[in-house]
Amino acid sequence: MELRAAGYTVHVGCQYCGSILDTTDGLVKLVTQAQAVQATLGLPLGLPLGTRGTLFGVEWEAIGYLQRSQGGHYRWDEYLLFNPYHGYRWLVNARGGWSFGTMLTRVPDKLTYAHYALDGHTYTRFFAGTAQVDRVVGEFYWRVAVGETVHGRDWVRPGFMLSRETNDREESWTLSQWLPEQQVIAAFGVAPAGKVWPPLPHQPSPWGAWLGRGGMIGGLALAFVLALSIVLSGTNWIASQALPVAVDGREQTATIGPLHLDARWQRVRVRTTVPRLENGWVDLDYSLVDRRDQRVYAASSAAERYEGVDSDGAWTEGSRDSDVSIASVPAGDYDLVVDYKGNRWSRDGTAYPDGGWMEPTNTPQVVVEVGSATLYGSNVVFAALLLALPWLVALLLHLHFDKARKDESDFASEGSS
Repeated sequence: MELRAAGYTVHVGCQYCGSILDTTDGLVKLVTQAQAVQATLGLPLGLPLGTRGTLFGVEWEAIGYLQRSQGGHYRWDEYLLFNPYHGYRWLVNARGGWSFGTMLTRVPDKLTYAHYALDGHTYTRFFAGTAQVDRVVGEFYWRVAVGETVHGRDWVRPGFMLSRETNDREESWTLSQWLPEQQVIAAFGVAPAGKVWPPLPHQPSPWGAWLGRGGMIGGLALAFVLALSIVLSGTNWIASQALPVAVDGREQTATIGPLHLDARWQRVRVRTTVPRLENGWVDLDYSLVDRRDQRVYAASSAAERYEGVDSDGAWTEGSRDSDVSIASVPAGDYDLVVDYKGNRWSRDGTAYPDGGWMEPTNTPQVVVEVGSATLYGSNVVFAALLLALPWLVALLLHLHFDKARKDESDFASEGSS
């Protein structure tokens, strides 16, 4: 057998027969009989011992392998890595997810029963249980044996896990960093395992970092849209005309023009006001007619306002104003044809006997204004929703991921799996 960390190794597990050997006194002593682990020999190692790979700029060699579990359930693999200049590290594989573990030489600060702090970061409790050794192969720096158990507790934050293992002799702390599978494949050539689900306790959400970047990019894009809307907003009023309303309630027609529109494409806005409108309404139909080819762009609206008194007191409803827009009108000369009709109801809910608008001495007017504009306010809202949609989808995926991760905790909220 070849010792890869000669002078450091205390125990070595034979990769051929599974026996555990003691190397501390200059003579290799047989510690455990091969028969005790014979049943596990058919299991191939996902990372063969002696394999070398580079992680974090350091070349490591896999010299030991432990298979551990919680009482025979929830198994995971731990590979001991060695570099003569940097010492030992752990490469842990749990359900296909990888972590890089560094043994600590100091005890983290205890904040509360559920929280510890290390290097300014806070870790939250996640697991508590007993870990036992089920299989041993390779070299180790302590006297390891199949069946050895320790009491373990884990505290996590996204990307890192703080682990404490204790037995009747010592207490040890390890800081594990989550590793993307592709990084381990590139370093050691291990076989890909695919998606890990549910996530590992310290596995960071793949959407977490994107939320920050996406929010920044989306915020800049939204700021650009808002700035553009300010530049393109506003209406250039080009015509205004007051039209009388017939007192007998008949339909009337008026033409406003010519109207010159010089932008290649624009929104034509028609705003109507009936200043003395009370308890009635005005139906309005607009036809914007191109003088060149008689193409018609149509729209309609109504101005209506009511008032009265009931058991709750005086009330009003509706508006004397009406505002409509005609989208995507090309440049040219136009006439606006307005067809309108006034209607009025008496305060007692019955129509005037003549069906007319109101008394002749109080004839109202309809004031029609025409202008050209570029941008709809709804366009800005729609653009903002489109910009926010990818971020909102990522947020939902992130929350789903984080909930699945936290549900695996021994201290998960009540009602979780």
